[in-house]
Amino acid sequence: MRNLLVFFLGTLWCFIATTAQAPKKNSSSDIYHSVQKLNFLGSALYIAAHPDDENTRLISYLSNEVKARTAYLSLTRGDGGQNLIGPELRELLGVLRTQELLAARRIDGGEQFFTRANDFGYSKHPNETLKLWNKDSVLGDVVRTIRKFKPDVIINRFNHRTPGSTHGHHTSSALLSVEAFDLVGDPTAYPNQLKTLDTWQPKRLFFNTSWWFYGSEEKFKEADKTNLLNFDIGVYYPLLGISNNEIASLASSQHLCQGFGRLSTRGSQNEYIELLKGDLPLDKGNIFDGVNTTWSRVKGGNDVGEILNGIENNFNFQNPSIHLPKLLEAHKLIQKIPDAHWRNLKSKELEAIITSITGLYLEASSQSAIANPGSSIQINIEAINRSNVPMKLNSISVGKIIAEQKDVVLSENIKTTLKVDFLIPENTKYTSPYWLDKKGTIGMYTVENPNFIGMPQTPPAFMATFMVDFDGYQIPITKPVIHRYSKPDKGEIYQPFDILPEATASFKDKVMIFADGSSKKIPITVKAHRDSVKGEVIFCYDKGWKVDQESKPFEIAKKGDEQIVVFELTPPASEDESFISPIIKVNGKELSKELVTISYDHVPTQSVLLHSEAKVVRLNIQKVGEHIGYIVGAGDEVPKSLEQIGYIVHTIDPNSINAETLSKYSAVVVGIRAYNIVPELKFKQKYLFDYVENGGNLVIQYNTAGRWSAQFDDIAPYPLKLSRDRVTDENSSVQIIAKDHELVNYPNKIKLSDFDGWVQERGLYFPNEWDDKFTPILTMRDADESEKAGSLLIAPYGKGNYIYTGLSFFRELPAGVSGAYKLFANMLSVGKENVEEETNIKG
Repeated sequence: MRNLLVFFLGTLWCFIATTAQAPKKNSSSDIYHSVQKLNFLGSALYIAAHPDDENTRLISYLSNEVKARTAYLSLTRGDGGQNLIGPELRELLGVLRTQELLAARRIDGGEQFFTRANDFGYSKHPNETLKLWNKDSVLGDVVRTIRKFKPDVIINRFNHRTPGSTHGHHTSSALLSVEAFDLVGDPTAYPNQLKTLDTWQPKRLFFNTSWWFYGSEEKFKEADKTNLLNFDIGVYYPLLGISNNEIASLASSQHLCQGFGRLSTRGSQNEYIELLKGDLPLDKGNIFDGVNTTWSRVKGGNDVGEILNGIENNFNFQNPSIHLPKLLEAHKLIQKIPDAHWRNLKSKELEAIITSITGLYLEASSQSAIANPGSSIQINIEAINRSNVPMKLNSISVGKIIAEQKDVVLSENIKTTLKVDFLIPENTKYTSPYWLDKKGTIGMYTVENPNFIGMPQTPPAFMATFMVDFDGYQIPITKPVIHRYSKPDKGEIYQPFDILPEATASFKDKVMIFADGSSKKIPITVKAHRDSVKGEVIFCYDKGWKVDQESKPFEIAKKGDEQIVVFELTPPASEDESFISPIIKVNGKELSKELVTISYDHVPTQSVLLHSEAKVVRLNIQKVGEHIGYIVGAGDEVPKSLEQIGYIVHTIDPNSINAETLSKYSAVVVGIRAYNIVPELKFKQKYLFDYVENGGNLVIQYNTAGRWSAQFDDIAPYPLKLSRDRVTDENSSVQIIAKDHELVNYPNKIKLSDFDGWVQERGLYFPNEWDDKFTPILTMRDADESEKAGSLLIAPYGKGNYIYTGLSFFRELPAGVSGAYKLFANMLSVGKENVEEETNIKG
C-alpha cells in the first residue's frame, strides 16, 4: 500500500525534471494542481547542512498549499554519515543520499541544490567547519544558488546565534545563509558570477524554530512570539486526497540509508518561523505577504495571468484538453516576456501541462543502458497523442542527430514508433557524478565547470528534442534519453542511459594487509562495456614492492562479462604503506577507472567512475586466536578487515546465540549500533555475559546513546552509561594512560605513533560514567575541551574480558590504518597469552 501511495504522489507534479524515472501519469486533479502553481510567481529557499536535515513538512506546505516554487539547499551530500542499508560510505554514500534527497523532492514538490562542501564528519564548532570547508568558496556557492534561484524568502533550518551548541555543519549553514542574504545584491561580491547571473535581493530571511530550540514546550509557550509566523502544516488537500503531513512523512521516508522510514502522520500541526532579516509581514500566516506573486509581477504578464486565471477558475476536469487553445495562446505571450528567469521557468511548467492535458507521451529509449564514445546505438522513439487535438511531430533530434522521419501526424491514440541510429561523438564525457571527477580536499569537492555548481546531479548524457506542432504552433519538448526495459520479477524499469569507457578495472579489496613478508595474489577484475574488448593490464606500484609481471593481457568477448587477471605482489621487509593501481590499455587508450554501480529500488541506478586503486600495507602484526564470531549491526567492513590479518570471521545470526554457538570462538565482536537496530539482542545478553564469564573476549563497538529499549539498560555486566561524547579531530592528541595494561602491550606494543593517520574522527558516543571494575586505556580530546577517557574500556568478568570501545574502527580498518589493526588484534587477543584455542570449527 505504501508503494502505491508513493507512486500516486509521484504523479502530482508533472513539471519536475527527473532522470530515469517512470513518466508521470497525471490525472485531471494533478493537472489542475499544476495550473494553480503556474499562476503563483513566488519562490522560497530552505537552507540546511545535510540530507535529512530539511523540514519536509514546511517544504511540502510551501509547494502544495502556498503553491510557491520551493527548493532545498543542502550544503553537503551527507558523505560523512553511516549507511543502514548497504556498504556505501564516504563519496559513494554521498551519491546515494543525493538520490534519496531527489526522491524526497519528487514527493514533496520541491527542487534540490547543493554546494561543493564535503561532509567530513561530525564537527563541534563552526570555526572548524568553515576552516575545512573553505568558507569563502562555500559562501560563494550559497550566493550563487540564491542568485540563480531568486527566492523571495529564505528559511534556515538552524540557529546561527548558538555556535558550539550543535553540529558545526548545522550552525555553519545558518551563518552562511545570514551572510549571503546581505551579499547577493552586492555587485562587488563574487563578481565573476555576474557574467551569467544577476544580483538579487530576497525580501525576508527566517529561522525555522520550534519548542526544541527553547529547551522545552513550557518555555516556548512563554516566549515572545512577536517576530514569529506560524502555519498549520497539517492541512488536508481534497484535490489530492492526502494531507500535507502525510506527504511530508513519505518524503522524509526516502532517507532509508539513514533509517528514516517512518509512519505517516495526520492532523493539525503548527510550524513556526522567526524573522531574522527583512520586514515583518502584516499577515503572520502568509510568508509572502507584501510580495507580488501574480502575473502582474513581470512585464507583459497581465495578459498571461488573465488567460491562465480564467482556466484555473473554469477548469474542465472531464476534458482538460479543451483548454489547449488558451494554453497555447498563453505560451506565445510568455515567449515575449523580457524577464528571462520567469519566462524560462513558466515556459517549462506550461509545456508540461500541455503534454499532460493532451495525453502526449514522448519517449527516447536506448537499445541498451550503456554505450561508449565513438560507438553507435539505436534509439527507440515512441510518440502517442491520446486526445482529439490535431497534432504533428515535425522533427526529432537526439544530440545533433536529426531523425530522417519528419512531419509525422500523431492521430488520436495511435502509437508511433521510430528508430534513430545514433553515433556517440568521440569526445563525449563519461557518465559519473560531476563532483567526483577530480580529487578534492577533506572539506571541499573540486568542480571545474562553474555551471555545474549547485546542480544536484550530472545532466543526462543526451537529450531528445521533439518539435511538436499543435495546429500550426510549434513547441520544442525535450526528454532525456533513457533505457526502458522489463524484468519478470519487477516489471517495467526506467534506467539512466550512461556513457562508459570500453573497460574498467577494480580490485576486490580496497585495502590489503601484508602481515609478514609473504607475497599475495592480487586479482584485478576487468569488466567489458562493449563486445570484443582486447588489451593489457599494467600493474602500477611503488618502490620497495615487487610484482611478478609488469603487465598481462586480457580478452573479453561480450559486453558485461568480466575477466580476472592475477598478479603476485611481494611486500618490502619493513613496514610500509603504499597504493597500487591498474591501467588498462585498449586500442591505444589508457583507462584507469573502476565502475561502482549503486542500485536500490527507491532511487535510480547510479554509475560512479572512480580512480581505481587499492592501499597496500606491510604490517608487522601479531595475533592470538583464529576463529572470531561477529554479530552484524548497522553494517560495516570490520569482518573483511579482520580476515586481512588472518582471522576466520563467522557471522553470527542473533537468533542462534546460545552457550554452545558462542563457545566456538576465541572472541566475539558486536558490530556498530547493533543494540540500536537488532532487537533480538535484548533476549541474548545473558548468553553473551556467560560467554565472557567462561573465558571469552567480548568486544562491543559504538552504539548511539538512548536509542534502545529499556531491556538494554544492562549493555555491560557492570554499570556503564553511554553519552554523546566524541572526539571529531582525527589528528587530536592521544594519551595511553594504562601503559602497563596487557591491552596495549600484548601481542602488539601500542605506541602513540599508532594513532597517526586516522581518518575522519577518533571515535564517538563514548561512555562518560562506568563502574570501578572498568579500566580506561586512553584519553583524548578535541581542542579547547576536557580529556575524554571513555573511548576504550576493559573489565575482567569471570575468566574473560568485556571491552567497550567508541573508537571508529569501522572507519579506520577499511582505510588501512596500521595502528587500528594492531589495537583491534590486541582486543581480540587480550587474556589469551599462552592459551591456545582448542575448538576446531569446520566450514
